[in-house]
Amino acid sequence: MKQVLSFILCVILFPACGRSGMEQSSGEILVRVKDKIFTWDDLKRQIPNGISSADSLMRAENIIKKWVVDALMDEAAYQNIGDDKAEIDQLVNEYRRSLMRHRFQERIIRDKVSAGISEYEQVKYYEENKQQFVLNKNLIRGLFIKVPVDAPGLNNVRKWYVSVSDESLEKIEKYSIQNAIIYDYFYDHWVNFDEIIVKIPHRFPNPTQFLRTNNHLEISDSTHIYFLNISEKLLVGNMAPFDYVQTQIQGMLMNKRKIDYLREFGENLYRDAVKNGTVKFMTE
Repeated sequence: MKQVLSFILCVILFPACGRSGMEQSSGEILVRVKDKIFTWDDLKRQIPNGISSADSLMRAENIIKKWVVDALMDEAAYQNIGDDKAEIDQLVNEYRRSLMRHRFQERIIRDKVSAGISEYEQVKYYEENKQQFVLNKNLIRGLFIKVPVDAPGLNNVRKWYVSVSDESLEKIEKYSIQNAIIYDYFYDHWVNFDEIIVKIPHRFPNPTQFLRTNNHLEISDSTHIYFLNISEKLLVGNMAPFDYVQTQIQGMLMNKRKIDYLREFGENLYRDAVKNGTVKFMTE
């Protein structure tokens, strides 16, 4: 096999050698196992450009051997599968039909259901289905800062971080650019409280109870100080705000639109096929 592969590699890498470059056609066969074939192109596609002759030879040997073993294993399995062959053929056919339907449905959905969901539709769905959006997590709006213990002006930070005035926010933002390790501003959107407390070296045995009784927090360890100010909070069991679940609603409505369109498309196919005689009920 080494001699065969050396010759094969010569032709692949140096087309001038042998039979005037072998003048091999793109589909010339290298190996055959019964009705399965492996061609020059099959091999060349799997050997990268730029590798050495020795590496190419080793790669070619492994590729061809693996292909032969796989082909022989397929043949052995086919000959010995017994009664399972009919079931496997049925499963393959069912998968093929399912895959074709899926690809076709994706195509018609992309063409026909591509328009976005209006905010009016989103709000309407939210108002009519609020029971679906009860919170199972605590949400907060606010500000979180992590700074080194030796950062300058910490007394100013203690005054600024608990204030929501434009002046304080501007000062603390400028300060954070120079000194903060983490600066999370989320006064303008809701975040999961759990995503914040994982950044703080403090145990919260009952996060909901903590939020009921606290609006800000300062915690320190040997290297950093952590500041958290909470401007708004929504606790577990409350209704989720629209802006927090808006993306989820968009996905739900788009999925519903797809289902409705496919159902209508299927009904039209059925009705037209019965009408034009494509479908014939033999009991009639």
